Amino acid sequence: MKVIICGAGQVGWQIARHLSGERNDVTVVDMSADLVRRATETLDVQGITGFASYPDVLDRAGARDADMIIAATHSDEVNMVTCQVAHSVFNVPRKIARLRAQNYLDAIYSDLYRRDHLPIDVVISPEKEVAEAAMQRLAAPTTFDTESFFDGRAQLLGIVLAEDCPVLNTPLRQLNELFSTLRAIVVGVRRQGRLFTPEPGDQLFAEDQIYVFTHIDDVGRTLDIFGKAAKKQERVVIIGGGNVGLEVAKALEARTDRIRAKVIEKSRARAEFAADNLERTIVLNGDGMDIDLLMEAAIDRADAVLAVTDDDKTNMLVSVRAKSAGCPMAIALVNDPTLVPLMAELDIDAYINPRATTVSSILRHIRHGRVRAIYSIGDAEAEVIEAQVLGTSPLAGRLIRDIEFPEGVLVGAVMKGDKVMKPTGDLRIDEGDAIAMFAMAKDVPEVERLLQVSIDFF
Repeated sequence: MKVIICGAGQVGWQIARHLSGERNDVTVVDMSADLVRRATETLDVQGITGFASYPDVLDRAGARDADMIIAATHSDEVNMVTCQVAHSVFNVPRKIARLRAQNYLDAIYSDLYRRDHLPIDVVISPEKEVAEAAMQRLAAPTTFDTESFFDGRAQLLGIVLAEDCPVLNTPLRQLNELFSTLRAIVVGVRRQGRLFTPEPGDQLFAEDQIYVFTHIDDVGRTLDIFGKAAKKQERVVIIGGGNVGLEVAKALEARTDRIRAKVIEKSRARAEFAADNLERTIVLNGDGMDIDLLMEAAIDRADAVLAVTDDDKTNMLVSVRAKSAGCPMAIALVNDPTLVPLMAELDIDAYINPRATTVSSILRHIRHGRVRAIYSIGDAEAEVIEAQVLGTSPLAGRLIRDIEFPEGVLVGAVMKGDKVMKPTGDLRIDEGDAIAMFAMAKDVPEVERLLQVSIDFF
């Protein structure tokens, strides 16, 4: 597949990294010669320096025979015009654009993206994706990461194991025997910075970060087994009233269990805008680092603080200050993946990586054959892939024990009809089933071969 990626920033670079690693023909376009050079020197891609929406630049990038264009520059307008030019001049079949401004995303204007208007096939909103990720973190407050699969019937939970975890030093095989009715499986372990897929004889140790795939009805029991008591969130303080903070506050207001939220926003104009767009949420104007303002927001009685300003370091420092003031849980938005190892040291409970959520969303639409969902783990170290099994797939009609999965791949669950089932050796995979797999990055191409989601399906 021939793909043009416009924008060589964090998101564009990661998408190029994924696609070039799977032997696609990738060309990266950016105004910055330095960013283009970084992409061409570190990845197997071609690079063009220039303005992404200019027809001559797209022509040099190979738009005449491109299968897809992904517009992920920092400008919404450039992304929109790029897709229009790609359609009108070069007839590129599939066009994906990242749009940040919420005015472009209002449902009443959805007709804007029809082929006879602005021909964008898929619109990705980082703010909406991040707000949804924040809501999932709040829903599972004792996890550092979480994502839904199988239309909400299953969840991936990221759990840090403490010294008092009751199942430490127990082989995973024995855990499956002890809790035979538990529809959950440990699919990934990060130990001392290294992520790997565990073997049945592997044990779990304190400070391990584990990824568990579980049936939605077994989330509470899964958390209990790994020493994480479920906590109900009733009071939340949101630091940052930008697009993400506003989306989260609106979502909290829409919930039936009436979570009480307060927003702290530094910009007076933005605080007034947030207050005008919220009904029950209290909006305070001021610096989230100000301890007096935090106390005015009753941070010591809050169940969680969610720091989602546009500055990573501010989010981390606010989280630390809120916890020192008595808030039991802190979630920070962090763009820079190199800061993530500091989370545990600073006692920050969970983080949201906007780049990872946006990359996951774009990948979901790129691999559109029979892939239903994708979630990128860590710094693109692994993926959880949910896909429908085709009749021509090597998986169809075989027992799980008889399938030669790559070493870095584990099946998290199988859905037959609307029933989510725990993967056991004697479970048969049939055509039409949906399967969720945890795969290390190096094994993703082999997973796609097993699923037969290849260029034949585009």
